[in-house]
Amino acid sequence: MSIQVVIMFKVQDFDQFKSAFTGAERFRTEAGLTAEGYRNLDDPNSAVVIGTAPTKEAFVSFFSSEAQQERMKNAGLTEPPSVTFIEAI
Repeated sequence: MSIQVVIMFKVQDFDQFKSAFTGAERFRTEAGLTAEGYRNLDDPNSAVVIGTAPTKEAFVSFFSSEAQQERMKNAGLTEPPSVTFIEAI
């Protein structure tokens, strides 16, 4: 059974973040993850990603990898992202 994850990002420039997010799709796919990105309409420098992972462990492994940390750094984050794991009820 897969899990969902909601990630909140504060960014310097939303377009920079969007470009980095879009460019990393193949890495997410290789890790078995899917994700949709959104812009917070009340805060233009805030992005929300809602994704699906096969397991929490698979997500954590991908998200904490050196390569993903570098991609997030290049995306212009201004603070560490907030990650929430959810499951259907």
